[in-house]
Amino acid sequence: MPRELTARAGLLRERLLAVIALALPSLAGLVYLVTHGAPESFPLFNAGALLAAAALILLCPPVAHLALRRVLVVMLLALLFAPLLTGPWVSGVMRWLPLGPFVLHSGMLLVPALVALAARDRDYAAPILLTGVLAAFFQPDAATGFALTFAAVGLHDVTRDWKIGVSAIVAFFATLVMAMRGELPPQPFVERVLADLSFNAPLVALALFLALVAAFFLILRASGGDRGARYAMAGSLFGFTIMAMISHYPTPLIGYGAAPILGYGLALALNRTAPTGPARESPA
Repeated sequence: MPRELTARAGLLRERLLAVIALALPSLAGLVYLVTHGAPESFPLFNAGALLAAAALILLCPPVAHLALRRVLVVMLLALLFAPLLTGPWVSGVMRWLPLGPFVLHSGMLLVPALVALAARDRDYAAPILLTGVLAAFFQPDAATGFALTFAAVGLHDVTRDWKIGVSAIVAFFATLVMAMRGELPPQPFVERVLADLSFNAPLVALALFLALVAAFFLILRASGGDRGARYAMAGSLFGFTIMAMISHYPTPLIGYGAAPILGYGLALALNRTAPTGPARESPA
């Protein structure tokens, strides 16, 4: 019994650290939105997304069966391609999912969970990542392309699988092409958050950047679950952040937008360890 209690305490600690990894930049972003004149709905929207994401991490059951994870992967990939059919279309760019009254960035909503699941499917990880790159290429969405590139880099660091390495290389060069043809004008409090604050409020920019760095390392080292999935999720966050700093793409977690908060909440929830110990991988 003491051993079982110790194991459950360890699992609870993992879940709480996963919530903290998501909450640190999200709460820092809420403070930024409130204190820098964002519309009142912006922090409320992000706060609601954070509550929903935290509930997912704490309450969503682990997905131990390989067959179920593959079904989820197919669903996520289908949704990643969906903007090509549903729109909205802005200057030839199609990278948003219309969900009722909300329009969410498809890559930030879906890619974190996609790479977490791909990392746990060693046979099909490379094709899954490349299919995601193909969806981003047609949208085009360089932020999603970079997220998939560095997710592959992180996963390759764990697996040393040459197919994952090739996927990273293909994703990188595909992203360069996307970056030349998918840029849109920046939206206040969404894009260029760190770049603009670095001139107007450098200490605020530094605080927000450090919150993202803390989230990166907490996901990488302390969020529990499969190690490859942790590295892939952290890599995707790095890719989204880098592209947001150098071009007009949404700033993950600290800027206005529910998609990255919900996306990383779902990813961390799907990578939870089973209550009876580490989830067994079903044979491929």
